[in-house]
Formats: sequence, structure tokens, C-alpha cells
Amino acid sequence: MKIKDVIATLEVFAPLPLQDGYDNAGLQVGEPEAEVSGVLLCLDVTEAVLAEAVSKGCNMVVAHHPLLFHPLRQVGDVGYVERCVRYAIKNDITVYAAHTNLDNARGGVSFALADCLGMHEVEFLRDNNNGGGSGCIGMLHEPMDAGSFIIFVKDSLQLQHVMCNTLLERPIRKVALCGGAGDFLLDDALARGADTFVTGEMHYHRYFGTEQRLQIVVIGHWESEQFTPALMQGVLRERLAELPLYLSMVKTNPIHCI
Repeated sequence: MKIKDVIATLEVFAPLPLQDGYDNAGLQVGEPEAEVSGVLLCLDVTEAVLAEAVSKGCNMVVAHHPLLFHPLRQVGDVGYVERCVRYAIKNDITVYAAHTNLDNARGGVSFALADCLGMHEVEFLRDNNNGGGSGCIGMLHEPMDAGSFIIFVKDSLQLQHVMCNTLLERPIRKVALCGGAGDFLLDDALARGADTFVTGEMHYHRYFGTEQRLQIVVIGHWESEQFTPALMQGVLRERLAELPLYLSMVKTNPIHCI
């Protein structure tokens, strides 16, 4: 099996044309014609993740967040991106990223988050013209008061902390959510009649004017996407059953709550 076969399988589920215009999803480093020895799945590419790939005998790393977002002016040792590129090349590791194309795919990142919350009747929060969409919206099996819902989210996603606006004084039934930085969908959530909007990041000023309109629950960027490697593993496992697949054990979240 070649690396290009792994890439093709991922892109059937999350085609590259679904990615946002600013993004750089796809092949980052490496040779698609090489035979694949194993795939390590992660959220972020770091030196520790690449070392883990070597230790597990994997010559391919599939990440959610692209290692290369901006052009490199040099490949030295100044920043971690440069060091990762050098490490990958030295060790013949192919690096691939499924980013906003995976966000915007049906059954993608936000749908995985909805599954963790046991939602049903789940659909895109915003349909895009290219056959994909942004975020998702669906229903809880039973309505909850706002306080109970927040505890439910924390328990379901194994969270220590969340950020929210004033507690909503009506039951929460309809849930809108978006993995990662999703506050661009806040108005869509309001327009669709959501009782709550769950996302990874929210700008400060977006909280204003939402009191008693809907419950905002901000859970952290890494926290909202922590199930993405398992999502990618499932996509590959279904179609490439004999491919050695590993979930990275390196916790790459750079943000710590004390």
C-alpha cells in the first residue's frame, strides 16, 4: 500500500475542495509514491509527535492542523515548524493535514462532537455551496436546564473548565456547535433557533447581546477537536483494514488552565 492510497481514502471522505480559502490542507511533506509502513494520527504536528511516529514504525503522520500554514523563508532550527520539516525529511516521514476540509465534510469534526453529546437529527448548521457545510445543529434526547447542560458537556467531553455567558432561563433542547474557532457561526445558531451554541473559541465581544437569547458554551480549541484523530482513524479503518493505525499519545494542547 502506498501513501497516495491513504491520501486518496481520506480525500474521498473530506475532499480538498471543501477547505476554506485561507487553508493549506493536504500533503505537507513527503513522497506520495512511497510505501506506507504505518500511520500516526494527531491534532498537531510537533517534534514529539514525529519522534513518536518513528518509535511506532510509522512513516506517515496525518494531522488535523497543518504544519505548514505560511511559506517558509528558510529551513533551519529557529522555529518548531522548521525543525519539524527537517525531522520529517531526515526520517522519511510524510506529513498530511486534513483541516477545514474535514471540518466542512458531512460526518466531520463537528458531527463527531455531536456524537459525543448524544445528539440526534444532526445536520449542517450552515450549508456551503460546494456540497459541504459549517458546524452542525441537532437535538438533545431530553431537554435540560442550562446548569445541568453545562455539567453534561463537561462530563461527556472530560473537561475541567468551560466559559459561558449568563445561564439561560429556559430549557435547552436544540444544540448548535462547531469544533475549533466557531464564533463566525454564532448568528447562524441564533437564526436557526438554537438554545445553545457550543464551540472551541469565542471572541470577547461576541458574547455581548446574547443574554437569554442562547447559552454560549466555550470549551477550548483542543478540547473541541480532541476526538478528530479517532474520526480519521475510523475513516481509514473502514476502507484500509490492514493498515497499521495509531492514535498519538502526545497531548499537544499548548494552553493550560491552572
